[in-house]
Amino acid sequence: MAWFCPVAIRDLSRSVVPRLSLLFAVGLALSACATGIGFGEAARSGGPGDASAPSTELITETLIEKERAALAGVARQDLTPLFDSTPPPYTIGRGDILSIVVWDHPELAAGGMTMAASAADSGVVQPNATPPGFAVDHLGRIQFPLIGLLGVDGKTEEDARALLTGKLARYIANPNVTLRVQAYRSRRVYVDGEVRTPGLQAIDDIPMTLVEALNRAGGMQPNADQSRIVIERGEGRYHVNLRELVQKGVNPGTILLEHGDLVRVHSRDESKVFVSGEVISPKALTMHDGRLTLNEALGETGGISPLSGDARQVYVVRKAPDRTRVFRLDARDSGALAMAESFELRPKDVVYVAASPLANWNRHLSLLFPGALTNAVGVTNRP
Repeated sequence: MAWFCPVAIRDLSRSVVPRLSLLFAVGLALSACATGIGFGEAARSGGPGDASAPSTELITETLIEKERAALAGVARQDLTPLFDSTPPPYTIGRGDILSIVVWDHPELAAGGMTMAASAADSGVVQPNATPPGFAVDHLGRIQFPLIGLLGVDGKTEEDARALLTGKLARYIANPNVTLRVQAYRSRRVYVDGEVRTPGLQAIDDIPMTLVEALNRAGGMQPNADQSRIVIERGEGRYHVNLRELVQKGVNPGTILLEHGDLVRVHSRDESKVFVSGEVISPKALTMHDGRLTLNEALGETGGISPLSGDARQVYVVRKAPDRTRVFRLDARDSGALAMAESFELRPKDVVYVAASPLANWNRHLSLLFPGALTNAVGVTNRP
């Protein structure tokens, strides 16, 4: 069809017709040459487009319900391993520093007391200095006077104190022992992403929850996406949607972290939606904590252009893992705004509003004869 267009224009230009009629005739000839974005139905019906293009799916109430159910199925992940109503007590681990006091026998803690005294006397604390106390070595043992090596790895403070008291009872009558963890260094989690102070967080005797870790990291940045918090634990990966948990009445403070967990807070900039075509101000939009509807996307870009937009052709192009899907909304239908408000967009969706046939005709005519239509109308208005 495209090769025939110049011939049609040449023949029309030779006709003896008024200039305005000629321009309209040329416009009709150009309409056969006009090309634009086409989809499967258009190509199969003889219009512009590619027959291999994905077919369009009309946005209806039934489609919205199916998409909502499919999204709920994908987002539904078993988060049971993250919750524990009765967190276990802290157990001593390798690298921890213990403070041990045997009452009435200060000489038994001479090593730790000497380190503390020397640091206090000098007034200078080295940045990498080990805190005063008894360090648990790589085999989970401490070196204590009279007893020698004592294994405390995996024991609670109470269990370690009872063990030490039993050992000292061979040398001291009725030993009164106080044992506590001076520095927690054996267990840690890592917080990364959109937080104020990302980095290492040590787990102490207070159970480390997700909310506690985020607060220790200074809280989330304004650009943080609360719907996309990932907890990596070993080979597993858990996607936590704080907004959805709160809506379901689940307290995020009950999510317990374990040693070696990595918490990553994603940015909203990673979940953008692109709006283009015949809207007032095409732009890339950031989702609001993982949620953005088609109606909100059109509203934030000023809506469909009343001069050039075709309300019948509002498309949403979505790249799925297996194929590309194209949804179409006919905004002229009754209830279209309600359906647009219920249609949830997903990250990287492209919203495109096609131009009306009259706008396409005017643009092709303006490209071929710049200003011709305006001049022709001016000629016809002259007395």
